[in-house]
Amino acid sequence: MPYNRGMASSSIVVLANAEIRDEFISEGVERLRHGASAGDVAEFIACAVEDDPDEHTVGYGGWPNILGEVELDASFMDGATLRAGAVAALKGFRHPISIARQVMLRLPHVLLAGEGAARFAAEIGAERRDMLSPEARAAWQQRIAAIGEDTHQRDTIALTLRALGERRGSDTMNVIVRDAAGHICSAVSTSGIAWKYPGRVGDSPLVGAGNYCDDRYGAAACMGLGEAAMRVGAAVQAVMLMRLGWSLESAGREVARQLSDLLGAPAAEDPTRHAHWVRILLMDAAGHVGAFATRPGLCYKVQRADDPHPLLREAVCPA
Repeated sequence: MPYNRGMASSSIVVLANAEIRDEFISEGVERLRHGASAGDVAEFIACAVEDDPDEHTVGYGGWPNILGEVELDASFMDGATLRAGAVAALKGFRHPISIARQVMLRLPHVLLAGEGAARFAAEIGAERRDMLSPEARAAWQQRIAAIGEDTHQRDTIALTLRALGERRGSDTMNVIVRDAAGHICSAVSTSGIAWKYPGRVGDSPLVGAGNYCDDRYGAAACMGLGEAAMRVGAAVQAVMLMRLGWSLESAGREVARQLSDLLGAPAAEDPTRHAHWVRILLMDAAGHVGAFATRPGLCYKVQRADDPHPLLREAVCPA
């Protein structure tokens, strides 16, 4: 079963990708039990993952771009108001998800990128940090050496295409939180695909592609190959299908099928084309949850108020 209707009696629920540590999710649920808001808990869990040096696709220790620079993307959305904030290609700050939330709270904008995002982060007093860990630096140096090139050459396009032959960087931080009042918030944070071209932005900071949240209908968050989610508007499409009366299962299967069809068959000239690791997490307005993927064996976690620990479940693969 992609989700369990019998568990919807508890309004408190945290839905997350399987790579997030159990203790982060459980602490979030404990905070919800004590009255914390969905927004505060979503930010807390995301910040914890961003600080985890063993999570190499998010925050500190994230895989860098082809030039060895860590560029971070994040988005935050409030389902009660449909307000959202996001940052893209942000360098040198510790918690991009918190900065994204502050964009939502302090500005009439949704998305800030590059130097503008960094300027805003500095203005609000966000903590600066060198986000390239020694382990991530070593992995980047090894990858450059393995393809027999160095970053002093000016053909960054060719260098990127060669480096991308190795798949790394698919486990975006996704968390969707429903609190005791029935409000839903979603948070997405990532360092993106390893060895990406400088300035590459995936679906994570794009509202409607990698993140969408509406208390009235539900929420969705994506991970994997962001370019695919962007091209089908995966997150907003799934929520809008539920708005039109589709069940969570039907909506998730439909979007996953579109993503699978879009990825298509392998292509030597495009190493990401057959990137069968896209997942979409879904929660409906009543707190039912599920996840859907472009290949079998991908998982997610869910914990409700009465659960002693997060439950690991396999995402549905409609193919």
